[in-house]
Amino acid sequence: MPRERLSVVVTRRLPDVVETRMSELFDVQLRTDDAPMSKLQLTEAMKYADVLVPTVTDVIDAGMLASAGPQLKLIASYGAGIDHVDVATARQRGILVSNTPGVVTEDTADMTMALILSVTRRIPEGLALMQSGSWTGWAPTALLGGRVGGRRLGILGMGRIGQAVARRAKAFGMQIHYHNRKRLRPEVETELEATYWESLDQMIARMDIVSVNCPHTPSTFHLMNARRLKLMKPSAVIVNTSRGEVVDENALTRMLRSGELAGAGLDVFERGISINPRLRELNNVVLLPHMGSATEEGRIEQGEKVLINIKTFDDGHRPPDLVVPSML
Repeated sequence: MPRERLSVVVTRRLPDVVETRMSELFDVQLRTDDAPMSKLQLTEAMKYADVLVPTVTDVIDAGMLASAGPQLKLIASYGAGIDHVDVATARQRGILVSNTPGVVTEDTADMTMALILSVTRRIPEGLALMQSGSWTGWAPTALLGGRVGGRRLGILGMGRIGQAVARRAKAFGMQIHYHNRKRLRPEVETELEATYWESLDQMIARMDIVSVNCPHTPSTFHLMNARRLKLMKPSAVIVNTSRGEVVDENALTRMLRSGELAGAGLDVFERGISINPRLRELNNVVLLPHMGSATEEGRIEQGEKVLINIKTFDDGHRPPDLVVPSML
């Protein structure tokens, strides 16, 4: 007699090829629209699903896990971030948590460089001028930005994405500096021509551009707070493609408005879609709707990792991308 298929609930629309394959393998409940599930809908799904496939915007807290059914044994998250799931409580309740690391590295690094160039070369201002039809022609002093070659780039968080940013920035002729919990191996530093700073304060005070590429954890919340932002040079630029909570958004907005910082490029925000309206008004700021990982190839690869994690679990083995306490 064939074994009963796993009951899988997916919280958002995924690429068609991923949904099709998931339907072939499991008893899957897919979303018919692309709206996020409410907290109540998520809680209800956890009462009957064997596997939940949430995304990084689905917050799963201790209370929701406490009301989960005994059959829920795996939360196979679609995305690399894991701060939206209370992993410790899940483990206490015998629920495994997996994610999809490494897939968005190159895509996010590409977007980091795009933001650096957009801010320093004033690309959105030029685009707005052309779209409004108000451009009157080339002028020697119009829309003057700054060249990135020779500038000091300080990378906060030198994991996969930080190193991918370093490789790209090196090709642009930038000087690579970094701060990380652990110093890179000497051969990696040599390859990237990267200078390590044990003191974050000392590094950011000397950088022309700071790129935030560290995860959001309790220890990185507001790591770039008002005090640290004030250490940056008035001519400096900050770019964040990691997690909005790492930067104090209100303090950043005040400094950009007062001219204490030259510019910012942000793909993530501290309060999700609730962005400080004053931040949106500034012409020295480039804001993107969390699209750093938004490539067709990346989204499909993420889905394939989710499928492998669930299938491996279904076969009685440990999911390859299992989140363990040492990662938190």
